[in-house]
Amino acid sequence: MSGSKITRRSALLGVAATLSTPALLRAQDAFPQNEPPIETQIPVRRNISSFAQQRWEDHFEKLGVGCLLADITSRAVHYWGEDGTYRLYPSSVPMSEELTKRGYTEVVRKRENPSWTPTASMRERDPSLPVRIEGGEQGNPLGTRAMYLTWPAYLVHGTHDTRKIGRQSSSGCIGLYNEHVEELYALVKIGTQVRLT
Repeated sequence: MSGSKITRRSALLGVAATLSTPALLRAQDAFPQNEPPIETQIPVRRNISSFAQQRWEDHFEKLGVGCLLADITSRAVHYWGEDGTYRLYPSSVPMSEELTKRGYTEVVRKRENPSWTPTASMRERDPSLPVRIEGGEQGNPLGTRAMYLTWPAYLVHGTHDTRKIGRQSSSGCIGLYNEHVEELYALVKIGTQVRLT
């Protein structure tokens, strides 16, 4: 009777025997040779982003020299040029609602390789922050381009830290990949309307 019982030892030996079977035999079972080639299979369509195209008319009265919408919820920046050109970029957004400023403003100046000076509240939260980092220096969180808004210390800028894009990771600004902010920088004119929503 004891020979017909499944013991812990016999179960472990069975698992060990299975694991020691040559990998090639298991691979052939897992990947049948008679599957159709991949190019003949129907492609799978997925929405790779969580944001959707917007209409400028839903946010602004007129195009003017251009409109820029920073959608905090979907973490996306929408841009419409005065000729109707449309661009959509993933972005980083403020870490918390307390750091988020919402409403209408506009682009008042632009800078290539901007310098960065942390605000007093940033230095209060993190006393190890430097007093200033010059443009182009390693560690400058503003990336390669910055567009300044009428609200002091709020910008749309690039970032060297690509892990921040698509996340709540800023102290109030809207961040973009450097490649995207450089493209947008070339399109945006002083006076471009901006809405953070």
